[in-house]
Amino acid sequence: MKILVINGANLNLLGKRNPEIYGSFTLLDLQTKMTSLANELNIEIGFEQTNSESKIIDLIHFANDNFDGIILNAGAYTHTSIAIRDAIEAIEKPVIEVHISNIFSREEFRHHSYISSVSVGIISGFGFNSYLLALRALYDIVKN
Repeated sequence: MKILVINGANLNLLGKRNPEIYGSFTLLDLQTKMTSLANELNIEIGFEQTNSESKIIDLIHFANDNFDGIILNAGAYTHTSIAIRDAIEAIEKPVIEVHISNIFSREEFRHHSYISSVSVGIISGFGFNSYLLALRALYDIVKN
């Protein structure tokens, strides 16, 4: 089983940007935690980060032919990108939307997600555990 984790806008700043919201862990810390769990579950994991909306779309298209599922934290593009939504809708592989913070307890504009309606689920508000929960869920979805 192969899962692609896509991290979008500003997630390269984890550990520096708003640590009171996102915590002090870095993107490398997240990758290490995810790789460890993936090894336990016997999953091959890809890990990408980009600040580019078009690169996220390209990664979604690429994943459709090369991975069994996607974990996506599109960052602020979650709330603005119909193009990312359409890319998810166009593929056959399951996508789980994740967020480190609880987007529904933050600013009003963060309460809407273009991605949720075309994802198999959303996990939000559990810090890095959002990703680990998503990996376990996607493992079950793909396996069954």
